[in-house]
Amino acid sequence: MIATTLVLLLVLIGISIPVGAALGVLGLILDPLYSMLPLTRGLGEIAWSTNNDFLTVAIPLFILLGEILLRAGFAERMYSAMSLWLAWLPGGLMHANIGASALFAATSGSSVATAATVGTVAVPQIKRHGYNEPLFLGSLAAGGTLGILIPPSINMVLYGVLTNTSVPKLYLAGILPGLLLTLLFMLIIICGCLAVPAWGGKRITGAWRERLISLKHLGPPLGIFLLVVGSIYAGVATPTEAAALGVLGALILAACFRKLTFPMLGEAIEGTMKSTAMIMLIILAAAFLNFVMSAAGITDAITGSITGLGLSPLQMLFVIIIFYLVLGCFMESLSMMITTIPIVTPIMFQLGYDPIWVGVLIIILVEAALITPPVGLNLFVVHSLRKSGNMAPVIKGSLPFVGAMALLILLLAVFPSIVLYLPSLSN
Repeated sequence: MIATTLVLLLVLIGISIPVGAALGVLGLILDPLYSMLPLTRGLGEIAWSTNNDFLTVAIPLFILLGEILLRAGFAERMYSAMSLWLAWLPGGLMHANIGASALFAATSGSSVATAATVGTVAVPQIKRHGYNEPLFLGSLAAGGTLGILIPPSINMVLYGVLTNTSVPKLYLAGILPGLLLTLLFMLIIICGCLAVPAWGGKRITGAWRERLISLKHLGPPLGIFLLVVGSIYAGVATPTEAAALGVLGALILAACFRKLTFPMLGEAIEGTMKSTAMIMLIILAAAFLNFVMSAAGITDAITGSITGLGLSPLQMLFVIIIFYLVLGCFMESLSMMITTIPIVTPIMFQLGYDPIWVGVLIIILVEAALITPPVGLNLFVVHSLRKSGNMAPVIKGSLPFVGAMALLILLLAVFPSIVLYLPSLSN
């Protein structure tokens, strides 16, 4: 039963069926094979209950927030300001890639949106300043992953919904690991460019006056971050209401910069609808698949097989990490989270791991999946911005940053307080 499910899933993904459709089709296949009742009759109720959760309304709102900031041109100004402040480091604009990604991640909540937004501005700089192409592209792909770790994060909302965990505490828990991962990414760039100075391209300098003036371009995204996250922790708004406040703030900023037009707003709404439709299809299909697997006893069989191994908590943690790293090579991040969390988290909680800590761990592992071949989504996003060539340089340049994520996971395992300190202050 377990083997059949796994083989069918790999076959459906292997023949290039879209992930959302593959999960739904797998549920339709498993239903008559292992269920005594026609579970497809519950699809309507599953679709309603899945889409009717108040917390999931935050997903399109956070997407719209990122779209407005992108269309209003804040990304270009933000990147220019970051380049003035960070380009003096060994690696030049590659640090601006990471810094701008971290800042944009604090407003958009989406990894793909972060990689696409910063990458659109940054990719032309490779030839202009003579950077090492693989490392530069890798910094864009890796920087984009910060979009789902630094709050607000769409993936954290999903984890909170699936495990009934506090989203505000998850947001607090993601801040320190997000900043630490940002520093690790920059450290990799510094080490690489010190070892091979030619990778860092032409040195870029800026006067202090220019740097101080550029701070006005960093203010809008920081203001949106404080509005969204601050309203949550001030007790003024729920995560969904905070997302709506963020959209309102972005509209006001766009109007102040005279970028709020009907064509721009139409493009932002259209982009939001496309992204939301894709995400909700994956959520709906995965929810139906989880329902079928639970009703047919497949979930219990998988859980029993894992717990029957008699592994210690540390051994189980190692198995879970390897499981996600391997699975991330074949599945898209959202579908991977939705299909595995109902199986993995009960085992981890039973072994005594904190739900908040487990949530951050899974987010980091999902981040790694975004930049591991063959289906790392950020790899495709960054590659699509190049207009030519194959994906090999993007993959090659991303691998050192996967190592940084592995190091972060090790640090979190040894020092769990990195994750749990800020949430503990809110108790």
